[in-house]
This record gives sequence, structure tokens and C-alpha cells, in this order.
Amino acid sequence: MAEVLELKASRGARGSVRLPGSKSISNRVLLLAALASGETEVRGLLDAEDTRVMREALERLGVPITERAQALSVHGAGGVFPAKKADLFLGNAGTALRPLTAALALSEGEYFVSGVPRMHERPIGDLVDALRASGARIDYRGKPGFPPLVIHPAKVRVAAPVPVKGDVSSQFLSAMLMALPLTGAQATIEVRGELVSKPYVEITLNVMRRFGVAVERDGWSRFRIPGASYSSPGTIYVEGDASSASYFLAAGALGGGPVRVEGLGRESIQGDVRFAEVLQEMGATVRMDDGWIECTGRGKLHAFDLDLNHIPDAAMTAAVLALFADGPSRLRNIASWRVKETDRIAAMATELRKLGAQVEEGADYLGITPGALKPGVAVDTYDDHRMAMSFALVALGGVPVRIKNPECVAKTYPAYFTALASITA
Repeated sequence: MAEVLELKASRGARGSVRLPGSKSISNRVLLLAALASGETEVRGLLDAEDTRVMREALERLGVPITERAQALSVHGAGGVFPAKKADLFLGNAGTALRPLTAALALSEGEYFVSGVPRMHERPIGDLVDALRASGARIDYRGKPGFPPLVIHPAKVRVAAPVPVKGDVSSQFLSAMLMALPLTGAQATIEVRGELVSKPYVEITLNVMRRFGVAVERDGWSRFRIPGASYSSPGTIYVEGDASSASYFLAAGALGGGPVRVEGLGRESIQGDVRFAEVLQEMGATVRMDDGWIECTGRGKLHAFDLDLNHIPDAAMTAAVLALFADGPSRLRNIASWRVKETDRIAAMATELRKLGAQVEEGADYLGITPGALKPGVAVDTYDDHRMAMSFALVALGGVPVRIKNPECVAKTYPAYFTALASITA
């Protein structure tokens, strides 16, 4: 792919797209299949950078993974990882590095965990503190509070409740939830502060249930993990990625539609299906069934003022749609954007301004007032897949746009631009 992708102005979008597997579900399923007893056949798994680094890490940790027709077979370790020494590189995949860190801390081995430079700027201190409070031995190799990490053999004890901070990333809580069954003992987690991105914790609890561990919770502040171990469900299906669905549904709203995404429906366990509510708020029509969601545009999009804490990834799609709204829009409670693949609040504000919008940027919000769109703008993507995918929608507003470093979409959706072209040709 070219260093800059030129997207011609388009006036319409219609058709259907078969979604790749959910990244969030894929990496959780891979990890729990590796820790479970028995063999798990995984169908619909996402094949992208974030899942590949997880697969490679699990194989280095002694978990055999074999490819079958349309499926992956994971031969579970029946507990902690067999390999007691490993050097693991996890790219920029928070859904791999953070849960693996917790599982490794309970595996009584010597491990080095690292990623790309940006991953070393993404905080992990709250997770390390929670693990250390239970007896884990973890050292920072660079800046305290951030990867890379050195994990040493240690006995983790869970007699007392384990405190986990929830206000920076829900991945720290998810990591502890998935790892603590490895102790074989009952455990309690107490969440400190307001928990962000709650639907991602729901995904974690759902996948854990599929592998035989049912967690009880009191609201979002206290979680009780039974003294049960993971067992294979036999075959598990990964549903389509709801965050990826947001771009195509937005294309339907912007380009008239109807645009249908397949592999995802109203029974989805992913919070990002609620992006449909944003589209309805903006005046589009959304229909859904068990296996598909469809969006049809109804002319000019309405401005919105919404708390989007529950759908932080799909909220980026909403920010780009705000360029085409009939007035100023506001995205609230999105502080978690600051610690993602890039500082997404700053990056989004910069690129929206280039395109002609007035943008007010706060610690946890964006105010976007649309202006006359500037054609042919070269959008910087900050090596962030979601920046590239969401800004590609600008072409549907009738102006050409140029996307720098389009290959960054390989993180979660290597075929994204081909799929987008199929509904806008």
C-alpha cells in the first residue's frame, strides 16, 4: 500500500460487508483457551497484528496452536504456562500485553514483556500495583508505571481482597479477572475509583463464563471469583468486530445506504453495538437482526451532545461524523482516549481542525463545530488504526481526502480499505 492513500470524493454508500472477528473477544478467547484444560477449536478469530502477537506469545509460552480449515486449535495448558522463561514482544496490543502480564505474574517463571515505543508510553502501573499487592514480583525495566516489565517467580496470595484502580483503563480489571482463577482459590477484587469502559469488562466476564468460571459482582465495585479452573468449551465462535462495524454503519448514515454489516447482531456481547444509538440520535435509521445490523441515512445529520465513556473506540467514528452535523457536537467522558494507541483527544482535535472544523479540546471531552470542508487534506494517522479508519469516511462527505500511513489498519483490519471501497464504488 502507498505511504499516502488518496480517497476520491464519493456521494453514496450501499451494500454489505462481512466483518472480521472482534479483537477484544479474540485475544480474550486465545488467552483463556491457552490456560484451560482441553483443546479449544476457535472459529471466526480475527487475523491481524494484535491477535498475531498474542498467538506468538502463547506459543513461546509452551501452548501448542495448530491451524485447521477455517479454525484454530489451541491445546490448553490446564493452568499456568508451561514455559518458565520467555522474552515476549507484544507490539502495541493492550489487549495482549496487559492480560498476559497478570497471567505471567501467576506462572512462577522469569519473563520479559515489551512492545513498540508507544506501548512503553501507555500506563500499566495500576495493574502492577494490584499484582504486587497480592505478592507478585514485577520490576520496571524503563520508566516506572510503564512497560517494559520483568516478571519474577512469586507466590501470589488472594486471602485478602485485591484492590484494582478502574479510572484509567478497564483492561487492568479484565487482566486481574482472567488471571486470578490460576490461583485455584476464591478471590475478591475491589475496584477503586469510577470504572471506565464497563462494556469491555462485560466481554471479559462473558468469555470467562464460556470457559467455566462464573464471576459474581456487586455493581461495578466488587467482583468475586470462585475457586474454579478454566475448561475448554470445545468449540467457540468469535463474533464480528463491533468497533469495525461502526465505520460501515457510519458510511450508511453519511452516504445514504443502506449499508449492512454481517457477523454481528442484537445479541452481541460487545458494547460498541450501542454506536447504533449514536446514529439514531443523529437522525439515521438503524435496523438489526441476530446476524446483521443495517444503517440508512436520512439526509443531513443532527448534532449531538453525548457521554460516550461506554463506547470509546466507536466514539472516534462519531467525532468524524460531527464534521457533517447541522450544528456543534460534544463528546463527553472520553479521558481514556489519552492512553490509547496515541493521545486520541489531541490527535483527533488536530486533524479535525485541518479539515475545517473548530474544535474545543478538554481533558476528557471534545467540542466540534463543523465548518466548510477543505478538500485534499492529508490526514496524519499517528500509527493509530482507528484514526485511519474513521477519517477515511470524510470522502463520503463529498470531498477527497488523503490518509497517511494507511497500512496502520493492519493492527485490527488489514482489508479495511478494500471493504470500504466495495460499498462506495
